[in-house]
Amino acid sequence: MAKRAQIRCINKSDRTSPHERIRSVGGINPDGGRWKQSVATTIQEIESKEWSFYVSVGGVTADVIIATNDGHKYLRTTADSSTRDNLLSLPECP
Repeated sequence: MAKRAQIRCINKSDRTSPHERIRSVGGINPDGGRWKQSVATTIQEIESKEWSFYVSVGGVTADVIIATNDGHKYLRTTADSSTRDNLLSLPECP
């Protein structure tokens, strides 16, 4: 069973394409410390089924999944009741 973590922040690049827009994601550990890692590491952890990730925005929770655009993998959330992009609406990581 995969460990589960909430993504609470992101760091964006200056790119506009979906597979290059987010550089890293982060959150808070159970001990209160912060974690941050690259999108490539996050994709690897999801593919290996070691970790699963989710976001919670405005009381709505959505799982983070891997999507592909022109052969490039990137992160996105599953469809939910929100029309906003859940990941892109998160604050910047420190």
